[in-house]
Order: sequence, then C-alpha cells, then structure tokens
Amino acid sequence: MLTREEWIGLDLVGLADLAGRGEVSPREVLETAIREIEAQNPRVNAVVVTHFEEALDALDARVAQGDQPRFLGMPYLIKDLHAPVRGLPLSNGSERFKGAVFDFDSTLVGRLRAAGFGFLGRSASPEFGLTMETDSAAWGLTRNPWDPDRGAGGSSGGAGAAVASGMMPAAHATDSAGSIRIPAAFNGLVGFKPSRALNPFGPHRGDPNHGISHEHAVTVSVRDSAAILDVTSGPDTGAPYFTAKPSEPFERLIKRAPGKLRIGLVTTRFDGKPVDPTCAEAARMTGALLEGLGHEVEEAMPAFDVHALTDAMIRVLLASLAGLYPGAGDLGEAELAGLEPMTRAALRYSRSVSLSDHLMRTAVINREVRRLAAYFQRFDLMVTPATATPPLPHKSLPMTSTDLDGFLTRLFELSPFSAPFNASGLPAVVLPVHHTPEGLPVGSQIVGRLGEDALVLQAARQIEIAKPFRVRPLA
Repeated sequence: MLTREEWIGLDLVGLADLAGRGEVSPREVLETAIREIEAQNPRVNAVVVTHFEEALDALDARVAQGDQPRFLGMPYLIKDLHAPVRGLPLSNGSERFKGAVFDFDSTLVGRLRAAGFGFLGRSASPEFGLTMETDSAAWGLTRNPWDPDRGAGGSSGGAGAAVASGMMPAAHATDSAGSIRIPAAFNGLVGFKPSRALNPFGPHRGDPNHGISHEHAVTVSVRDSAAILDVTSGPDTGAPYFTAKPSEPFERLIKRAPGKLRIGLVTTRFDGKPVDPTCAEAARMTGALLEGLGHEVEEAMPAFDVHALTDAMIRVLLASLAGLYPGAGDLGEAELAGLEPMTRAALRYSRSVSLSDHLMRTAVINREVRRLAAYFQRFDLMVTPATATPPLPHKSLPMTSTDLDGFLTRLFELSPFSAPFNASGLPAVVLPVHHTPEGLPVGSQIVGRLGEDALVLQAARQIEIAKPFRVRPLA
C-alpha cells in the first residue's frame, strides 16, 4: 500500500495514472483508502456507511474478467442524499430512513461504476440536506479537519471532511443552495457545481426541484473535477432537458488557456452589505491573479433583487418536500416521527404552500434570473467570495431550531453567494485561494454563463497553476 505521505500527495488523476503504469495495483489503491478511512474517520465522522468488502469483491470480479477502465479501483464515497446506489443504504441523513436500500444505481452513479470507481460507502449529510452544517440525529457531528471545533459545512460536509482529511482525493457531492461549494470553501477544496442538467438526474428524478438541485463532486484539484465530469456528464434516456457537453473532454480543454476574458469582481454581498474581510480578500486575490494572467478585471455588481430571488428559490425548494407524504392530510406525529425539529417545520410549511403561491414564486425566479444573467452580456465570468464567513463553529445553524423564517434568514446571511446560481443553473466553482490568520481555509467563487463550464474550469485551472492550492491541513 501507499504511505500516507505518498497518498495525500496525489490527486485522483495522478493516482489513476500511477495505477495505469502498474506502479500500484487497483486493489492496493482501495486498500489504502480503507486504511485512511479507518484512521481518519474517528476524529472527523465523515463516513457514515461503509461497504469495504463489497467494493473489494466487486473490484476482484472486474479484474478477473479483464475489465480495465481508467479509474479501476479508484476510491469514491457517495453522499447520503438523493443518490441511489444498488445495495448501499441511503438514509438522506435521517434516523427515520436508516437502512433503506435501493436495487438500482442512479444514472450518474452507474456511469461512475462503469468507469471503475470503487464505492467504499456513504458520506455524511444533514437530514434532507436542509442546513449548511453537517450534523444529524442519525449520524452525529462531522468535524472540520482544519479545526475540529468548527463545522465542515453542508450539506456535503461529509464529502468535504473526507477529502480534506486525506481519506481519498475526491468524493460525490450535491448542491441545492451551495451544498458543494460551502463545504469546498470550509474544507479548502475545489467544489464545482456544473450547469443545470449537464450531469444526469435520472432515472428516479427528471426535473429535481425545478432544476435547482445539482450533483458533482469535491476534489483536491481542478483536473480531477474535469475528469469526473467527463465520466458523468451528458443526458440520460428520457431526460426532460439537458445542457450539452462539449465535443472535446473537459480534461483536455482545461489544458488550454482561455483567450483574454472580461471578468466582473464582487467583494460584498449582492445587496451591498459587507462580508468577513478574509472572504472579501479571497475574491480580490482571485481577481488580481486573473488580472496578472492577462484578463480584464473590473469591480461590478449585477443588477437583480437577490432577496426576492433567494426567498423564492428556497421556498420552491422546500415545497418539494410535500412529495414525501403525497395524499396525506395534515401531518401528525405519526408522519413526523423520527424527524428533526427543522425538518418538521419545513415539512409543515411545504404542505401549506398553495399552487398559486408556488407558481408566483417560479415567476419571480424567472424574472430575477434573467436580470442576473444579463451581467454575462458584459462579462465572461464573475468572481465572488465563496461564503460570507470562514468555517463556522459547530451549532451555528442547528436543525434543533423550529423558526423556519429565522433559519432561512441566517442561512443566506452566512452563505449569500450560492443560491442565485442554483436558481439560475449557472456553472460555479469554489477554489481554496486564501487562509485566515489562524490558518483556516477561505475560498472564492468563479461563475460563468450557462453551458460554459469548460471556460469556468479553464480559468480555475489557470489560477491553480499560478497559485497552487494547499488543500490538506495535515499534508
């Protein structure tokens, strides 16, 4: 097996290349990942379900058949939210649904499996991904590897903590209001939310939450994100809509520098209120790096009503929870048994939404998204802070709250830069460009036009080369 020093010095592509040259076997790779999970997970609590023997047996069977895809034996965790994996329990972070097992893979998971990835288990998520910290009655508290007294972000905090602690170089993540990008920022990783429907939703979902929800990964490098996207992207059969992937692989495209770009820089919240100085500085640093690479950078604020957009988006998202109990009357204790207080509040709210209110909110989303998108008639990319704050202490947004409106207000105060790009479906990547004086990671975000994922990743790769990321606290 690889030593820990060798292991954490490799990204996913580097690890696959090493195995492809025969310098390490795919089984040794999986066994090293298992060793690291067993060593690191007790202190961070990132992995909540393990399937070690099943993954090793599946790998041995493929090797025996002579099947040698590029990512054979590369370790991967699938988030415990919205991602069916054949035979792997899925609780959605809920005590109520622990032990539920599906007999099929989602399309995205099936593509990862076909590419050779070994699924070693599930990464932690809060119940139904409803908060930006990963803490649940079902699985407990996930800790930030940079500082165990702080959270790993959410809702893909388990994925972020697993990668940052060195269990593996990449992990599956989902994003409905920043749940890829917030953990990337808090754990010092690359977190890319692709354009709406670039990755498939099916077969169990067609239009998840009106296109607000996305899936991809947190990684230690930009090229890893591109390589995984090459595996997963493209429509599946029967998809109601899709964003076309480019004619060339993302992994090849990011090796090319983009032409001179026009870049808008935002250093405050979209309503003009300030953020933590280190977060604003991360955005300025990113702008300065891009300017030094020959691009035109100008401070410029998009003209849209961020409060109207985020409020409409989150309430459309929450209304989708009503489908958990279709046809039921008023939700009583039997239906709500085993669920956390904020989940109960959100479910009760979802059942109260009228069709006219729901349609009105989709109209608000449409109006404000079009105003936001107009920014990209002037600029090729937008740079913002990733979050309004560095990694937060535990219990900063607890699911024990029952004040839904207060909870949502606090959520968007802490993370004001994510939700607009879920509502719009625009591609957005968080990069670990900065640290606080105490050494905690701070990220910036780059956003592009719908379908121009390659351009966003090209700019991210330029920054990564110009200022290599320090993505692991113990490296």
